Amino acid sequence: MSGASVVCTNLSFSWPDDTPVVQDLSFAVGPGRTGLVAPNGSGKSTLLRLLAGELRPSAGSVTVDGVLGHLPQTLPLTAGLTVAEVLGVADVIRAIDAVESGDVDERHFTTIGDDWDIEERTRDRLDRLGLGHLALDRDLGTLSGGQIVSLGLAGQLLRRPDVLLLDEPTNNLDREARHRLYGALDDFHGCLLLVSHDRELLDRTDRIAELDRGGLHFFGGNFTAYEEAVRAEQEAAERTVRSAEQDLKREKRELQQARERAERRQSNAARNLKNAGLPKIFAGTMKRGAQESAGRSGQVHAGRVGEAKARLDEAGRALREEQRIVVELPDTQVPAGRTLFLGERLRVRLGGRELFAEPGVDLTVRGPERIALTGSNGSGK
Repeated sequence: MSGASVVCTNLSFSWPDDTPVVQDLSFAVGPGRTGLVAPNGSGKSTLLRLLAGELRPSAGSVTVDGVLGHLPQTLPLTAGLTVAEVLGVADVIRAIDAVESGDVDERHFTTIGDDWDIEERTRDRLDRLGLGHLALDRDLGTLSGGQIVSLGLAGQLLRRPDVLLLDEPTNNLDREARHRLYGALDDFHGCLLLVSHDRELLDRTDRIAELDRGGLHFFGGNFTAYEEAVRAEQEAAERTVRSAEQDLKREKRELQQARERAERRQSNAARNLKNAGLPKIFAGTMKRGAQESAGRSGQVHAGRVGEAKARLDEAGRALREEQRIVVELPDTQVPAGRTLFLGERLRVRLGGRELFAEPGVDLTVRGPERIALTGSNGSGK
């Protein structure tokens, strides 16, 4: 896996309505853990899909060195599949069973390849992700969202990828499942590129890649180091903007003062020429000379103002826009103490399994109140 890498060259992609996502993007990611960060809607998931070959770029190329694995944010899985089918091992296990039963058809050996230990590796991988209790023939429809995510990761790791792309892998996981995932990724020694809002996961990366304004900028270290670097950059940019603003104010003030001096000189020169009684031709020549001199001075100061404006614009482009999420919730109209829900001895059976222990669950919800419902993945929340 030492040579595992992803290389993008002049990559461009736009949606069918011509909305650009990336333009002329070039970068390379090698072995190690890289966290891909950016504001929501900036194209992180789209970039992963381009790298995985699920989307075709409008220009440029993607080169992946090694076996590629990709775990999208929304898994394209449907009820009716079994655990073994989701993991991609069902055909191999059936072929091994057939051979062990005496069927030596060549197609079984072709299917098996070098995966004679697939069932042992599968059970080991499921155990490490907290899914060891799952039967390989269990229906996907009986699993929780967090279990399905862990199952999807297990399936990717069983393929022994050299390059692994993960999109928000901890979104539906409880704390215990997240830590199992952290451990699994710590043991992965290929090229890992992951998108996540999980700070704890991002703090386990070797570098951060920031997708910003159509470019990818790399920062050495984990997410905490990245935040410190960004904070220092922002403070420096703010100082540069303040300095540029002061320069612009000074140049504007000097331009105004130069205009006022020129107007005073012209007024004084006009009075002096009139009092000197010089011939009109000489007086006109001297007047034009004074006007031209004032014009040259004004142009110099106006040029300095333009340069100061340009420096301020450039400094402003280095500033980062603050990303703030504002959620305004209306006040509740529920009177205090009103019973909103009353359940007694609730029992639920899913896939032949009782979710709640005897004699069932009692639950009363009275408003207004906030309730946090916690529990491990698959416990029945």
